[in-house]
Amino acid sequence: MSRAIILIPIYENVGIQSVSLGLLHAIEQLDIRVKFFKPIVQNDRYDKSNDIFSKYHLVSVNNSLKIKVVESTLISNNKDILIEEIIAKYHLKSQNTQIVLIEGLPIKYQFSNLLNYEIAKALNAEIIFILSISDSNLLKVKEHIKLISNSFGSIKNKNIIGLIINKINSPVNKYDNIYYDITGINYSINLDLNKQNNYIKKINENAPLPILGCIPWNNDLIYIRALDVCNNLKANIINRGEIATRRIKSILFCSCNLSNIIRYLHSGSLLVTSADRLEVIIAICLAIMNGLKIAAILLTGSCKMNKQIIKLCQCTFQTGIPIFTVSSNTWQTSINLQKLNMKIPADDVYRIKKTQEHVANYINSHWLNSLTLDYKRIYDLLSPPAFRYHLTQLAKKANKCIVLPEGNEIRTMKAAIICAERKIASCILLGSIDEIKNTALSGGINLNSSIKIIDPIAIKDNYVSRLVELRKNKGMTTLAAKEHLKDNVVLATMMLENDEVDGLVSGAVNTTANTIRPSLQIIKTVPNTSLISSIFFMLLPEQVLVYGDCAINPNPNPMQLAEIAIQSADSARDFGINPLVAMISYSTGNSACGSDVEKVRKATIIAQQKRPDLIIDGPLQYDAALIKEVARFKAPNSKVAGKATVLIFPDLNTGNTTYKAVQRSANLISIGPMLQGIRKPVNDLSRGASVDDIVYTIALTAIQSDKLQNKTIINEDMTL
Repeated sequence: MSRAIILIPIYENVGIQSVSLGLLHAIEQLDIRVKFFKPIVQNDRYDKSNDIFSKYHLVSVNNSLKIKVVESTLISNNKDILIEEIIAKYHLKSQNTQIVLIEGLPIKYQFSNLLNYEIAKALNAEIIFILSISDSNLLKVKEHIKLISNSFGSIKNKNIIGLIINKINSPVNKYDNIYYDITGINYSINLDLNKQNNYIKKINENAPLPILGCIPWNNDLIYIRALDVCNNLKANIINRGEIATRRIKSILFCSCNLSNIIRYLHSGSLLVTSADRLEVIIAICLAIMNGLKIAAILLTGSCKMNKQIIKLCQCTFQTGIPIFTVSSNTWQTSINLQKLNMKIPADDVYRIKKTQEHVANYINSHWLNSLTLDYKRIYDLLSPPAFRYHLTQLAKKANKCIVLPEGNEIRTMKAAIICAERKIASCILLGSIDEIKNTALSGGINLNSSIKIIDPIAIKDNYVSRLVELRKNKGMTTLAAKEHLKDNVVLATMMLENDEVDGLVSGAVNTTANTIRPSLQIIKTVPNTSLISSIFFMLLPEQVLVYGDCAINPNPNPMQLAEIAIQSADSARDFGINPLVAMISYSTGNSACGSDVEKVRKATIIAQQKRPDLIIDGPLQYDAALIKEVARFKAPNSKVAGKATVLIFPDLNTGNTTYKAVQRSANLISIGPMLQGIRKPVNDLSRGASVDDIVYTIALTAIQSDKLQNKTIINEDMTL
């Protein structure tokens, strides 16, 4: 699995693109397979970083989401959908690579920190803060980083691995903002080595996190080409010359007399003068012929350059001097020059390479070398967005057909459409065709041709004899079977039993009992399974937990509780969650006795003996199962305490109460209950389920069908 590292700027204008370029270069030099991922692009016109990374790193860059799309999605309260889309883009290109370097969103947006943190959590990415520091804010850096860290799970978040400090000793204005004025003659000097070392020492003393890089300001990296000025100003070219290679180190406006102009001219100057100042143009041309290598000449104003002067300057043209014109006057041109876009263009190979080398030279070598070691995730947890993405991908691969007996219910219709559009599953709406179409029309829903509608009246008689056969031991008659099949859930269950569909989802209108009872009577259990149980997937902010059993078994005995634990662990693994099973009780270890605790203790031993491949421990209290600090005190030798992912409750009263308390108090999404131990997947919805809840339950059911079929095939092969 790829190692994700996200660079998050905590100030504006920290040079995130330069740091990304340099860090990529430094990692590549270690012969590590690395890719660059920029989830969100800010401005189509100026943000060309994807072009740069694609062109010079031979890395595949995913199509970034536009910032306007991101803003509208957040306004619509669809953050989860946005994060899932980012996860999908990340996974497209993260295969066959060791490290994916992610560029976070700049701080200028109100939602930047929130979104950067959500992306980091969803991708389980290590976080590196990028900042710039001046003399005046050096002593405040500790407090500022701690404050920013609060938006990323606090400074104690182990995924925050350090800082990279860029633009050390950069020129600043009176407001302490980084500022360099290219129209100035001498606008900065590079940092001398002694001052640089002292500066870095002070930073290390005040930084609350490891320093992974200290990058000093370097004027050479901001010298733009004459071509860049020409393009920015949309100038007309008189003589192209060496326009793509000559770099502008300063700008000289010819507003004074000729002798002063000559005195200030030096190599790398852009000379700006009105096109009608012929004496200046001739004097500059003579200076160039005598060996002065200025960067370029920019002529302003509406006057065209005199043809005779052009002839006189022909020899000067041969020296490679770029000359271009703009129609604006010198005053307006000076304003336009101060607005130049100083970002690195995608075709400026020299500046890109110099930036890469400069930044790479100042990245901490010990940390870089640690990237070559075998990578072990700090947290092996699935975040809720990652889990939902994982569900949809597995469901797409399974390609199943799910029947929805509450076909005339509007949320169910919407969910079926989403599943069809996203190719999560094919859905059958069971209900009166006219009623479904009228409900869809009044609700503004477009039922496309991929949604199949089946009228129960047209098919229910097909299942009468089969239902009588299945339930004859319970006294089922033809008349009773016809009556039972008027219930859409019973009819849908018969379709599932007859292999016409792969799974069933109900409960938006029906009760849990009405949804589950027919499957218990008709579908029955998996061979060698003594009971049917259930789990909920609890989508906590940081991870997904599995709760079982919270819906089916009122008071399981030790043997049954052990089976529930084993079923739940297997289900967790099927859905990409590493099962660390905690058997929950009111007591941890041997701290108490009594029949309730003893039941959990016996169940733990039985489960461990039946499945030694699983990590199961108990009895554990809820807090000891999940909180590391409590676990260290109450169960220091436990392999599960403090990091449980599957929680098995001793009875239905405890499980259902806990699930509802956690869900409601924390306003969490939960998916389930998902039935376990049943031969074919039938799953229940809460009557308050949202459209998204139904979509993910359909996805879960499709995956469950695929897993059950695969296990059946394996078992059949083993018996041959």
